[in-house]
Amino acid sequence: MIRNLLLAMFLAAVPHVHAADALRQPGVGDVPPPITLKDREGNPVDLDALKGKVVVVTFWASWCGPCRRELPMLGHMQKIVGREHLEVIAINMKEPRSDYLGVLRANKDLDLTFVHDVRGVVTDRYGVTALPNMFVIGQDGLIVRTHRGYSEAVLESFSRELLALLPEEALQRRVPAQPPP
Repeated sequence: MIRNLLLAMFLAAVPHVHAADALRQPGVGDVPPPITLKDREGNPVDLDALKGKVVVVTFWASWCGPCRRELPMLGHMQKIVGREHLEVIAINMKEPRSDYLGVLRANKDLDLTFVHDVRGVVTDRYGVTALPNMFVIGQDGLIVRTHRGYSEAVLESFSRELLALLPEEALQRRVPAQPPP
């Protein structure tokens, strides 16, 4: 009886958060939620420190076929544009470490900022319920585009949108030649 009374008092004191509120995705013009995790090298990921760059935050999982196709495309864009103008943050959604590391091993040549969100803290802040899910953040630090799902048409549209956000000098960058295999 006392336990139930204490529980009722506690619940009355805690502000109610509806599931829909907790899963609301940030939209165009919003400040993106912070990414309070570290990358695979152990460095904190700080969106504020990336202001001045275009930032792509994408959520993925090893079981998501479209995500596995999207990551190499994002890695290619990162390589072409360079980190001085573009930062791609690829956040793994709530998977065991072994699955996360398996994808990293299979994509060891991708120069992306990989983050493992094993508990889903950041995933939930972004309201991610379907994969892939991408947020494009402009140089001013505000969200300028969001994409859910995957198709070839979406990838083409995304590429055009991203190019339009980049400064002219990023588009003039010479891509280093690939060494012969």
